Amino acid sequence: MPDESYAPPQPHPDRIATPAASPAAVTPPASVTSPASVMPPAPSAAPVSSGAPVSPVAPTAGSPWRARLLVAGLVLAALNLRPAITSLGALLEEVRTGLHMSGTVAGVLTSVPPLCFAVFGLAAPRLARRAGPEAVVLAGMAAIAVGVAVRPFTGGTAGFLAVSALALMGIAVGNVLMPVIVKRHFPDRVGPMTGLYSMALAVGTASAAALTVPLTRALGGGWRTGLAMWAVLGVAAVLPWPALLRDRRGPSAAPDHAGGGARAARGGGRDGARTGEGARDGARTEAPGPRLRHSRTAWALACFFGLQATGAYITMGWIPQLFRDAGVPAGTAGVLLAVIMVMGVPMSFVIPRLGTRMRNQGPIVVVLGVCGLIAYAGVAVAPAQGAWLWAVLLGISGCTFPLALTMIGLRSRSGAGVVRLSAFAQSVGYLISIPGPVLVGVLYQHSGGWGLPVALMAGLLVPQMVAGVVAGRDRTIEDEVRMGD
Repeated sequence: MPDESYAPPQPHPDRIATPAASPAAVTPPASVTSPASVMPPAPSAAPVSSGAPVSPVAPTAGSPWRARLLVAGLVLAALNLRPAITSLGALLEEVRTGLHMSGTVAGVLTSVPPLCFAVFGLAAPRLARRAGPEAVVLAGMAAIAVGVAVRPFTGGTAGFLAVSALALMGIAVGNVLMPVIVKRHFPDRVGPMTGLYSMALAVGTASAAALTVPLTRALGGGWRTGLAMWAVLGVAAVLPWPALLRDRRGPSAAPDHAGGGARAARGGGRDGARTGEGARDGARTEAPGPRLRHSRTAWALACFFGLQATGAYITMGWIPQLFRDAGVPAGTAGVLLAVIMVMGVPMSFVIPRLGTRMRNQGPIVVVLGVCGLIAYAGVAVAPAQGAWLWAVLLGISGCTFPLALTMIGLRSRSGAGVVRLSAFAQSVGYLISIPGPVLVGVLYQHSGGWGLPVALMAGLLVPQMVAGVVAGRDRTIEDEVRMGD
């Protein structure tokens, strides 16, 4: 339990003070000194059910040039889906001081991402039907680049929040439309492609968490510069998409060969994950989808996604501050957040493949939840002394994100169903996640310590496990609802 009488030093509003050597400082191990060399769960694609072993990534549609450009575009887009959030978490103390924010307002700030993801995520399928997902992702990457570059220089909290929403809008459409692009262009390699961009997402998340503080110091110590520098990554993500739009030749419907393996393995009990129904240039999904509001499985998935997202945004927004209040230097606290995020790199490949080979994913949900409970118990008792172990366990627990994506793909038989289920689960889920970071900020400000916030974080894991067990049952939304608009 951190010392509640500890008051973190107040830095210059625009500067990060270089910490002096201290016996309490935590020295990162050599194995994590370069997190950028290693993490994706936005966000955010829903893999397709496959019971057969997954072979290496090999695009199945379009020219080799276009396929390579698509892979580059997906990876660069995924790299940009979290730095706008985790870079802010690493500098939250400096931003609060510079913009004169209270703990409650800072909690609101950490809740803006899920709010934007919920609102703009609902609009993404409609925008994709009108303009095509490639065009919408291009616009999203441009919004990220502009928002990240401009927000530190808006001059006040209201402007900071407004321009942050612009960047988060770009992230939101990427969250929802990445699976659509993968399913259309790589229909028989959805699992490996999901793992690839999930890993890229994790790398971007971890890199921003670990490198923001040291790069900010190297650039002169101004937190505004430290936040704005990640716009360079957004500009890089824009570059492949104009060429893809000029050469947009929608792939024809392709069979899901892995789905055939799943049907054979399951004795015909499931039609597998079919893709490409009615696919046209512009990535329209014309096939009718299910009425998800009547599906218990869809609601369980939405709750599971929302609760895991709550934990993720509390972690990204507040865990560095928790460690700093316990006496861990700012740079080391950022690296600890990077360790949490880095755990998603190997797990993004392991969990989707393991999940698709299990008829019921509930046991995985429980194991990940128990890891989180152990981590929060350790954070409450000895936050600084066991910081590296708690970070590893929190990272493992946070791998519910790729599991949620996997279950989205497993819970529908059709491409139309997966797209609708992905948008429904993510949008409703992000709405569910909004109060969590705000409540942590309120409890932190008014209790004067981390006891109550940590208890809240741990307590949320219980309903998360319950919802995940229900969502993990071997059934599809088509088993529960009739098809139709």
